[in-house]
Amino acid sequence: MTGPPHRPLRLRALLCLPIVFCAAAAALPLSATAGELAAEEAARIEALIAAVEHLGDAAFIRNGQAHDSAVAAEFLRRKWQAQAAQVGSVEDFIEKVASFSSTSGRPYLIRFGDGRELPCSVFLRAERAKLQRTRQ
Repeated sequence: MTGPPHRPLRLRALLCLPIVFCAAAAALPLSATAGELAAEEAARIEALIAAVEHLGDAAFIRNGQAHDSAVAAEFLRRKWQAQAAQVGSVEDFIEKVASFSSTSGRPYLIRFGDGRELPCSVFLRAERAKLQRTRQ
């Protein structure tokens, strides 16, 4: 019998540690960049919610009920927070949070003062396009 079989495994594990530490150190700048991207996306999402919040003459229609813009913005923020794990981009926010009711499946609508209705997703994508144009 030679020694216990776990010794070579321990030795290999110890030899791999410098490689693991180097890989982790190399990944640090990437994770910082990803964090910055997430913060930038969060700022864009917040800008879209603010656009809803500042619609003075419009109502947010959810499950057939009209809500004013301040209530709508607060609702979207809470729903975003509750579904944060599913939202990695502005498009995710529009598609998964701000387009339809999770309860009924009915689309959210924006009803303007003139009676015209627009799906919230269409409104938010138009607002996103405006924001992109102003940043260029």
